[in-house]
Order: sequence, then C-alpha cells, then structure tokens
Amino acid sequence: MSHRLRFIPGRLVQSIPVAFGVTLIVFLLAHLLPGNAALALLGERATEQSVAALTARLGLDEPLWRQYLLFLGQLAHGDLGTSLTYQLPVTQLVLEAIPVTLTLLLYALVLALLISVPLAALAAFRPGGARDLGVRGFTLVGQGMPQFWVGIMLILLLGVSLRAFPVGGYGDTALEHLYHLFLPAVTLAIAMSPTIIRSLRSSMISVLGSEYVGTAKMKGASGVQLFRGHVLRNAAIPTVSIIGVNLGYLVGGSLVIERVFALPGLGSLMINSIFTRDFPTIQGVTLFVALFVVVVGILTDVVYTLLDPRVDLSRTARA
Repeated sequence: MSHRLRFIPGRLVQSIPVAFGVTLIVFLLAHLLPGNAALALLGERATEQSVAALTARLGLDEPLWRQYLLFLGQLAHGDLGTSLTYQLPVTQLVLEAIPVTLTLLLYALVLALLISVPLAALAAFRPGGARDLGVRGFTLVGQGMPQFWVGIMLILLLGVSLRAFPVGGYGDTALEHLYHLFLPAVTLAIAMSPTIIRSLRSSMISVLGSEYVGTAKMKGASGVQLFRGHVLRNAAIPTVSIIGVNLGYLVGGSLVIERVFALPGLGSLMINSIFTRDFPTIQGVTLFVALFVVVVGILTDVVYTLLDPRVDLSRTARA
C-alpha cells in the first residue's frame, strides 16, 4: 500500500507554484478593491494629512511590486503581516478562526453523507419508481436554492419560530459548538447533498447491475450485508472525487454562511477585512483557503487510491 502513496511528495511540490500564483492573484485583487484602507480605518471625517500619514506608515504608498516583494519576504518567514483593522498578527487571527471553519465543514460533510447515502440507495434500488422520482425532485430543489436563503429560512423556522436552535454564535464547550453549528452545517449539507446523491445513485444503479453483485446474491448475500460489502464500497469510488471537488466549493459557501450565522470563523474574518480594506488579513485568509483546497485534493487522491486497488497514482506522477 505504501508504494501506491508515493505520489504525495510530488503533489506537495506541485502545490508550491499554485500557492505562489494564488498569492500574486490575491495580492493584486486585494489592492484593486475600491477605496482607501487608511480612510476606512480613520473614518470619513479624517483629514487629508492624517490619511496621508497613515498611508505612509502602513507602506501603502509604496509601488505594488515592492509591497508584493515585502509580502513574499514576510511569508517566507511564516509571517503574514499585521492586521490593519485588529492590530494583531494575521497568523494569530487565522489560527483562531480556522477551528470554527474546519469544524463547520466536517460537520456539514457528515450531515451531507447521512442525507445522501440513504436517499441515493432509496432511489437506486427502484430506478424510475416513485421514490426515485421523489429523490430526484429533492436534488433539483436543493440544487436550485441559494445557500444564504436556506440559512435564513432555517433561522426563521427553527431558530425564531420554534426556538429549537440558536441563530448565531459558537458556544464554549464541544457540545455547545455542535449545537450552535447545527443550522449552518445543515445549510451547507443541503447545498452539497444533491451532487452526492446524483453521483451515488448513478454508481449504485451501475453496481447493482454488475456480475459480482449477482454472484453475491446467489451466494446468499442480501440486505445490509449486500449493500455495505458490495454495493456501497464500489459505488463510493467515483463519488469520492465529487466530494473532494465539492469540499473546495463548500469552503467558499461557508464564508457566506458564517456571516449569516455570526460565526467567528474565516468567513466573518474575510468579509470584515474586505469592508475595512485590510489587505494583510484578506491575503492571509485567501492563502489558507487555497492551501486547504490543495490539501483536500491530495487527500481525495489518497482515499481514491485506498478504495480502489487498481489505481496507482504513483505511476501517473512518474509519467
């Protein structure tokens, strides 16, 4: 097994130019934002002299290429700079926000799988039937609803009307974290489930019609044993790639959802930084998100390789 995972160092090396490209694009886009960072910090009533003085102190009057080289030099030493808004190291702010965002993403993924696997199985065992049509209708509706709208509806229904769940905050203990994150996690899970359901349903229909499943049935396998041992494992192989791609997409969605539910994660940090033109924080958050997507891609390949013994990505990497 270990020799089949030898592609990982090569993938990590390949991620270096990706990270470099991300830093350049993010730096340029952050500095193309309309407005003045010094003016945003001082307020609309600030004098021109005070704005000019703060601009010079922050180094924002330097040419863009010099500011970028300074950013790269700090990054090489693990320093993402100091937040213009919070006056704290960006690394500290990002590290404090990461657990909230990662917990939310993992929570949403678990809920998405709990929703998707039973519904996909329900549809696949009777393709074309009433249950299949109902599941496919659910995927169409789920795919078409904007995430922020779903979040607001859940807040109004389960948070305001029924008062079953909190509408914001993160809590203090592990159980409170799960309780407070339930509604935002469900919001993201609803957005992610349709794609997983469609992929699993299609794969399960194909697997159920295969010869080895027919052989397993003749040997007496049925019910849960047949589903878990023969159908789900083989149907999950192509779905792993779908989940990996959607996790990267889910990161972007979580940034907005965190704002809707007032969560102290990377999303709130990012949006607040955009409003205040906090360039170092914008660059730090975006860089982490890009690296997260790269890591998810590598982990997806690892899981794919472990699930399917026929796949050997180390040969592809060498080629």
